[in-house]
Amino acid sequence: MPFRNVSVGRYEEVYHPGTFKCALAEFISTLIFVFAGEGSVIAYAKLTSGADLTPSGLAGVAICHGFALFVAVAISANISGGHVNPAVTFGLFVGGNITLFKGIVYWIAQLLGAAVACLLLWVVSDGMTTSPHALSSSEPVWGALVLEIVITFGLVYTVYATAVDPHAKGNVGILAPLAIGLIVAANILFAGAFDGGSMNPARSFGPALVALDFTNHWVYWVGPLLGGLVAGVVYEFMILCSSHEPLSSSES
Repeated sequence: MPFRNVSVGRYEEVYHPGTFKCALAEFISTLIFVFAGEGSVIAYAKLTSGADLTPSGLAGVAICHGFALFVAVAISANISGGHVNPAVTFGLFVGGNITLFKGIVYWIAQLLGAAVACLLLWVVSDGMTTSPHALSSSEPVWGALVLEIVITFGLVYTVYATAVDPHAKGNVGILAPLAIGLIVAANILFAGAFDGGSMNPARSFGPALVALDFTNHWVYWVGPLLGGLVAGVVYEFMILCSSHEPLSSSES
């Protein structure tokens, strides 16, 4: 039955030592990811004296995000599952892979990690302003919302297919952090020209908080959370809950 494992959980999970360990892993991993990702944006602004992002600059930012997320997921996968993203946590909650109480703790850790990362960047860059995700001048709000839904769907679906699905064995499971990093880099290469390509409310929250600029910030929450929700529903209904097994090589 779909959603058979969705659970609110118990309040005791909030202060359980195991939950604290997972939260610490999420905090550190999100800090590392946002520090490198937002740091690449700040570095580009410093090197170009604040010039507009060029195609080559966008490629560099995308690659930096992809590498950083690859590492962030890899170092926390065996502790917390390597979510590093409230949208991923929400998508996994929909599929019954984490309880609501534990998911809330993950969210707090992820948001704190992103905020601390951006505060550190502000210090080490001698007060350079962080760059919150923003819509391009020609991008309508509804277009950015749909874009965030679609690209986050791709990210969370990748998480399910490579890291959650029990059939993801051997090399597929080992390559999960790399696949997750690559889909984020690919999405930023495309969506970066339209709305920055967030896919991650924590990644958007940190720079917005430090810069005190929350213009259209809701888009970077609603879009990714809806994308994560749809990915969780699709994978739970159509993949994990399917009774059909793939044909073996001898049957195909």
